[in-house]
Amino acid sequence: MKIGVTQIILGKLTLDETLALCCEAGYEAVELVFSPEGDPNVEMSDEEVRGVKKRCDDAGIEISSALARYDNRGNFLSRDGAERDAGMKSLRRAIEVAHLVETDAVLLHPGQLPVEGTYRDAWDDFLTAMKAIAPYAEEKGVAVGIENVWNKFLLSPREACEFVDAVHSEWVGIYLDTANMMFYGYPEHWIRGLQHRIKRVHFKDFVRQKRDFVPLMEGDTDWAEVMKGLRDIGYDQYAIHEVGGGRDVQIEMANRMKQIVTL
Repeated sequence: MKIGVTQIILGKLTLDETLALCCEAGYEAVELVFSPEGDPNVEMSDEEVRGVKKRCDDAGIEISSALARYDNRGNFLSRDGAERDAGMKSLRRAIEVAHLVETDAVLLHPGQLPVEGTYRDAWDDFLTAMKAIAPYAEEKGVAVGIENVWNKFLLSPREACEFVDAVHSEWVGIYLDTANMMFYGYPEHWIRGLQHRIKRVHFKDFVRQKRDFVPLMEGDTDWAEVMKGLRDIGYDQYAIHEVGGGRDVQIEMANRMKQIVTL
C-alpha cells in the first residue's frame, strides 16, 4: 500500500512546493486539489492539466486521486436545486481533471444536511445525482468516492452500504476517512461492512474523550486492526493522510504512515 498526502491540508503550497515536500518526506503519492485560488487551478486548460501530470511524473510522485471545487462548492443535500447543481458542476470537473491526470478516483464531500426538508428528501436527491453521474464516471474511468464526513448523513456502514448499492454502479463508492466516524463508531466496522465499496482511504486519528483530531498514532485508532481489515478486504490502493501542520509535521506523518502500513 502506497502512502501519500492530500493538498487539502497543505495550505497555500504550490504544486512544485507540494511535490518537493513529498520527495523530502518520502510520500509516494499526492491527492490533488483543483481550486480557484490554488495550484493546480480549477480553470486550467486540458493541456495545462496534462502538464500537472507531467510535473508529478517528473518528480516521481503518483497521483492517488483528485477533487475540484469552485467558489460555490454546492451542496448535494440542500433543498435548493441551484446548490445541488453547483455540487454537480464541481463533481463533473473533478472527474474530468482526474481523467486528464490519469488517476481513477475523486473525493466527494456531499455537503451538509440542512434542517429544511427531510432525511428522505436529501437521500433521494443525492441518490438521483449519483445515478446521473455514474455513466460519466464510467466513461472517464474515474470512481466517485463519497467521504464519510461530519454532515449528519450516512452515519453508519450499513446505511452507507445501502446507499452505494442503491446507486448500482461500481463507479460510485465510499472514500473512507478512518477518524470521521470515531465519535460514534469504529473504522473497523466500516471497513468490514463496506468491503469492495471502498475506493480510497484517508488516514486520520481521533481522541474520543476529548472529541479531538490528533496526529497519527496519538489517538484511539487501533491501527493494527485497521490495516488487518484493509488487507482482509483486498484493499491495495493508496493510503492518504489528512493531518494538518507545517513541514516538520508532514515529514513526521510520513514516518508514521510508513509504520502504520507495515502493521
